[in-house]
Amino acid sequence: MVIRPKSKIRRNKPVTPQDEAFPRLKPRKAVPYEFVLDAIAPLSPRTNPMFGCLAVYVEDKIVLILRDRRSKTADNGVWLATTVEHHESLRREFPSMRSIRLFGKKVTGWQVLPAEAPDFEEAVLRACELILAGDLRIGKVPKDRRATRVKARSAG
Repeated sequence: MVIRPKSKIRRNKPVTPQDEAFPRLKPRKAVPYEFVLDAIAPLSPRTNPMFGCLAVYVEDKIVLILRDRRSKTADNGVWLATTVEHHESLRREFPSMRSIRLFGKKVTGWQVLPAEAPDFEEAVLRACELILAGDLRIGKVPKDRRATRVKARSAG
């Protein structure tokens, strides 16, 4: 028979009223390219962390991702949520736009307005104007992950 030592009883520290009033929260990272949110503020955008970046939604559509990371900086900038069929027409408006490289594919639905481009702010503000105007080339309704999980469970 193996005798195991009894585990120590851990007691919760007493909670002071001050602790309850100010719960400890992880500080939020600074919003990269905050001028983007200011530009589309009339649409009441909401944000959500995604891929270590900041996803921007307008109603039910994801429209942009704001990326300013220290690693793999080639894809820093503002990502446009679009589809392949709109690339050519958007590229006429945004000559510096290209597919993101992070996912290893040559062409992706996500296109980036690179932060290092000389016309970066001008191009991003133009993209914001298109979003404000309801341009259908920018924005995607994300697939409902819960519905996908339910289908996968019922199939398995």
